[in-house]
Amino acid sequence: MNRRRQVLDSPSAPLFVLPVSNERPVAGCDNIAFRFGKRTRVMNHKAGWILQAILLPVCCVLALAQAASAQQYQVSYLDSLGGSNSRGNSINNRGWIAGFSRLAGNQNRHATLWRDGSLIDLGTLGGPDKNSSVAWPVKNNRGILAGISQTDAPEPNGETWSCGAFFSGPRRTGFICLGFVWENGLMKPLNPLPGGNNSFATGANNRGQVVGWAENGIHDSTCVGTQVLQFRPVVWAPDTRQIQKLPLFSGDTNGAATAINDRGQIVGITGICDQAVGRRTAKHAVVWEGETVTDIGNLGVELWNTPMAINERGDIVGFAGTDPDDLDGNLLRAFIWTRKDGIHALDPLPLAGHVFSQATGINEQRQVVGSSCTIDGDCLAVLWEGAVQKNLNDFIAPGFNGVLLNAQDINDSGEITGRAFYPATGQLRAFVAIPVAGGGNENVQSTSRAVSTSLPGHIRQTLRQQRGLASALKLQ
Repeated sequence: MNRRRQVLDSPSAPLFVLPVSNERPVAGCDNIAFRFGKRTRVMNHKAGWILQAILLPVCCVLALAQAASAQQYQVSYLDSLGGSNSRGNSINNRGWIAGFSRLAGNQNRHATLWRDGSLIDLGTLGGPDKNSSVAWPVKNNRGILAGISQTDAPEPNGETWSCGAFFSGPRRTGFICLGFVWENGLMKPLNPLPGGNNSFATGANNRGQVVGWAENGIHDSTCVGTQVLQFRPVVWAPDTRQIQKLPLFSGDTNGAATAINDRGQIVGITGICDQAVGRRTAKHAVVWEGETVTDIGNLGVELWNTPMAINERGDIVGFAGTDPDDLDGNLLRAFIWTRKDGIHALDPLPLAGHVFSQATGINEQRQVVGSSCTIDGDCLAVLWEGAVQKNLNDFIAPGFNGVLLNAQDINDSGEITGRAFYPATGQLRAFVAIPVAGGGNENVQSTSRAVSTSLPGHIRQTLRQQRGLASALKLQ
């Protein structure tokens, strides 16, 4: 059910009454009144139509204004696998939420699916002591999930690989990490290119294509830190999972595909090897259409330019660098790209110290979700509608007792998932926010500004490390 329908179905929807001279509802706002059985007769037909002509424009304007101001979200925590940190990273149009949850003891995390009220541990490609995660908005309604998992095989080159920034615990590195596809209860590995050891899967469309990146056997001199091998953007074919390389932007040597839509448009990054996590690997934000690769532009710097999601219109959202010296990603800025208007920044919330924004999800209504943060790691969940940024914490219906820190994805019904801080336990918890019609802003909780400045230090550190793609080198 879309947001407009929910507003109209609510008992608090506007009850404007247009006088008419018979029992048939007229067009426009009178339909709203008629649905609630509230209609008024007038003494004659002519007077009714005159008054209708006067009130109809006013009615519709006020109805839309009330609908916009009354939008609230019913927010609920999602169960964990026993640990104190979980996050929803993907929500499809069936309401499936996927992400990760730490296990009891907080020594590792597993890819997690919240579906129809059930909590499902997707497991790993190795033993239960290994890490796995659905790290990206997958955007698949067929029941396919894509993610990453450690195996039991030691990493022969000692690489942290891209997975290290997305795992936790003392054993988050040291093992080969592969992309996976999960369907019908089975997790299957997605192999790298010949000569490579590691791969990474991000998105899957409803045709069954899966995208990501994979190592080949080339030792690349532009790699830094623990990274040794070159990697390329790839797509794995439906059913056979045969791997295919995507072309790089002119002059680049490495890259990654991050999302795909049902039209087969793929977005991602190309650049140099660097640390295999953002930074100079994301020199160019690109879109692939067939064999054509196009640079969609940047916000002034060839650094950290990372698309996160693409909708069926071909609109792209993500984040980009704004300072050539910002190798740690402290000053990133969210962006949206459309074919008509090109790339534009999406600003952080107008709160003291908020200098970082990141967009991670977009739906077909061009609602964009993400995060706004200070350098110290105080983050708040954001919804951008057009050029207007909204603190989601200001639109929570009564009954929720936490702070929404990251909004990771949004589906076409406007349902949002991400991560929240639960003050009663000090935990980071995955959440789902369902749009509902409210009674106006007077009933909205507005505690986020106070809480955002008093997050515990270890929570701020976690958010600072895990917002965006962080610096893999600083996570070691």
